[in-house]
Amino acid sequence: MKRRPHPVNFGHRFARPGDIQFFRKALIKWYAHSGRQFPWRRARASRFHQVVSEVLLQRTRAETVAAFWPTFLSRFPSWSSLAVASVEQIEAVLKPIGLSAQRAPRLKALAAAIAQRRGHFPRNREEIEALPGVGQYIANAILLFCFDQPHPLVDVNMARVIERFFGVRKLADIRYDPYLQKLTHEVVSCGKARHLNWAVLDFAATVCTIKRPLCPACPLRHSCKHPKKTNNSGSGNQSPLRHRQTHPSPS
Repeated sequence: MKRRPHPVNFGHRFARPGDIQFFRKALIKWYAHSGRQFPWRRARASRFHQVVSEVLLQRTRAETVAAFWPTFLSRFPSWSSLAVASVEQIEAVLKPIGLSAQRAPRLKALAAAIAQRRGHFPRNREEIEALPGVGQYIANAILLFCFDQPHPLVDVNMARVIERFFGVRKLADIRYDPYLQKLTHEVVSCGKARHLNWAVLDFAATVCTIKRPLCPACPLRHSCKHPKKTNNSGSGNQSPLRHRQTHPSPS
């Protein structure tokens, strides 16, 4: 008789390999027909497009960035064009979507560092995180898009989907929760890491939403651990409360 794989310990919780495989397959299939289309996801998108888009997307709706994307690229088509621009010039371009104060200095500093490296990112994670304005999320994006390494784009939206299906984390700050970090890395450790990341993020935005998740339409619903699933009217609830600890907000 063939033995079933043992559950994997992710800290304070276990996850069965079969559940991880089911989660991957279901969301990749869902993404194939229901995923959102954005210019930075196209096959011809450059590494510059993919990394800069992630800087702009932090705490900003993807649809907002997509509408603004052609304007941004017409003014700043490369790292070198960002590097030679002043912070004030970058702020002026970002102002229509309200990102001038937050992103302009970060983009300028990061572009200057990458321009000095002739447009190339370092491969070592410590060196990547030493770049100006690069935290855990952007470092994961660089490793994913520039070096095809399977890393998760963990933000509050991905965390919500993962926790509702597999179980909640303990720490408030997603960057420091060992369960969530280890589990998300395991989930995306497959041959379609880019598409799986995009699938989870799109699923969070359109189906597994914060207040009114569309549980009847969810391909994961029969295995989901979210305790207060929606009724037929479409009402829903947020993930259960977890043990809160004080940490800075994710960046």
